[in-house]
Amino acid sequence: MTTRPRTPGPNAPAPGKLPLTELLEMKARHQPIVMVTAYDAPSGRLADGAGADLILVGDSAAMVVLGHDSTVPATMDELIVLTRAVTRGARRPLVIADMPFGSFQVSDEQAVENGVRFLKEAGAEAVKVEGAGPTLSRVQALVGAGVPVMAHIGLTPQSATMLGGFKAQGRTAEKARRLLDDALALEAAGAFALVLEAVPAPVAARITAALTIPTIGIGAGVDCDGQVLVWHDLLGLYEGRAPRFVKQYADLASEIRRALEAYAEDVRGRRFPEEQHTYSMPEEELAEFEAALAERL
Repeated sequence: MTTRPRTPGPNAPAPGKLPLTELLEMKARHQPIVMVTAYDAPSGRLADGAGADLILVGDSAAMVVLGHDSTVPATMDELIVLTRAVTRGARRPLVIADMPFGSFQVSDEQAVENGVRFLKEAGAEAVKVEGAGPTLSRVQALVGAGVPVMAHIGLTPQSATMLGGFKAQGRTAEKARRLLDDALALEAAGAFALVLEAVPAPVAARITAALTIPTIGIGAGVDCDGQVLVWHDLLGLYEGRAPRFVKQYADLASEIRRALEAYAEDVRGRRFPEEQHTYSMPEEELAEFEAALAERL
């Protein structure tokens, strides 16, 4: 009796792709998880080559790529284009698409429809949603539909106005207990990981210890199971005010400006292009071309 090869299920990882289950194993062996944002194919390819485990196509693109003052204006169509580009560049890391404001808040059905779009149209392996409370049913619906979900609590930029602005969350005993309750509820709802943003380090440490799923910190201390930073912040590409929790690993904005200024000076001084930057043609072809021009004059 012969059997046909098994067809991978809809959520089976591509060959070489980090499986979701590996994140639980990394937490169990206390191996830090590296996550970074990216917004295009070259960035996805560079993050992959640097060994990132997870790539988030964040709605932060609204600010650092599209020039808005907040994350709220980001649209589904914009993030699908950016996610599709990142998935072309990243091979091993799991690519997680940020569900923008308005893409999941209305109903479970809306959340599932848009989550499925990220997987089918953009090639993402998972989505990220902000908040708890009403978001719990969205997480359950998405997971039930086969869309893996990363949750996000603490400072949630989409609702920063209601939180009193871009400031740390969970700094009182009551608010810290609420964050812990939200984290446990999101885990129970089926989230495979949890982002903790701008949360006091001791609170993040207690939440991390209480969960079986990994936590990814951004401004939440070293005891989280992993860390994430925004591409433009860590590379020094975004020239606005950086949050306190950002460590800038390069100053690429200054280097890019220097290169552009040097290019502009060379063009204006007719020092570029040089001979090695130009193409030639056979002398007989050039002569024939010039003869044809002469006949027209």
